[in-house]
Amino acid sequence: MKGIGISLIVWGCIGILFGLQMFGDIGIACIWASVASILAGAGFLSVNKQIQNLWKQK
Repeated sequence: MKGIGISLIVWGCIGILFGLQMFGDIGIACIWASVASILAGAGFLSVNKQIQNLWKQK
């Protein structure tokens, strides 16, 4: 899960850079998708941390 989270954040950052290069509605849509990817990646990392804490408690 950690690898998925990191890759989503990296692809989100790359997508923002590409979105800034695009014109009009397509660029806005690309930036929105990139932000969603970054948030999903942060969620994956957060869940991974919580799961690891649960395993340490047992």
